[in-house]
Amino acid sequence: MILTKRIDRFLVSLPLFLSYPIKRRFIACAPLLEAIDLTLYLHGVDHVTVGGETGREARECDYDWVLNIREQCVKANVTFWFKNTGSLFKRDSVVEKINPFKQTGMAKELGINISDGKRWF
Repeated sequence: MILTKRIDRFLVSLPLFLSYPIKRRFIACAPLLEAIDLTLYLHGVDHVTVGGETGREARECDYDWVLNIREQCVKANVTFWFKNTGSLFKRDSVVEKINPFKQTGMAKELGINISDGKRWF
């Protein structure tokens, strides 16, 4: 597993990442705090997970950012899981405070996950 807060540095590490004998390679974008473009990083990746930030001081997660990453996954034939909305979820220009016990369920109810039949979520 490679963890980074600086996705722009990932391209330098991508050849090494792809050379490891890893069964399934994935990217976790959590907490998602801004729009990001993963297009350059999806080659050789099997799965992307996205989730908002949780807690009292959480920053908002915009549904448009989530949908954009999902579209990148569709184009790259990569599975996608919207794990949770986070505490502050913006959809249709409205920011809503989401109960911590409902964040995962609400994300699932949106029905945007992409599965390949393997168990990612």
